[in-house]
Amino acid sequence: MSDPVSSIRNLGPAFEQSCARAGIHSAQELRALGADEAYARILQAGVRPHFIGYYVLVMGLQGRPWNDCKGAEKKALRARFDKIKANATVAPDSQLAAELDAIGVRVSAADLKPQS
Repeated sequence: MSDPVSSIRNLGPAFEQSCARAGIHSAQELRALGADEAYARILQAGVRPHFIGYYVLVMGLQGRPWNDCKGAEKKALRARFDKIKANATVAPDSQLAAELDAIGVRVSAADLKPQS
């Protein structure tokens, strides 16, 4: 039997839902991926990036309180977060968006909504 993501210190039901959306369904899977890869997958699943969420994950995987991150360590984590965020690609919301993207026409979900 596997432990839920929320069994990791600092990580609650909302983070567990974000992990599930990214295909990460257990604490063991999350630990095996590590913070950076897991967070990249969470962003690719369409979850909005948030630095606090990232460093809470890092601290949790280290068994540390979420607010234990300070100074130079926090600066270094910010640099890692910015790199993960910059490299994240989000899957299109619809098949039409995917097809337009494939031919080089960039659209967002808002572009596909009917105008009122």
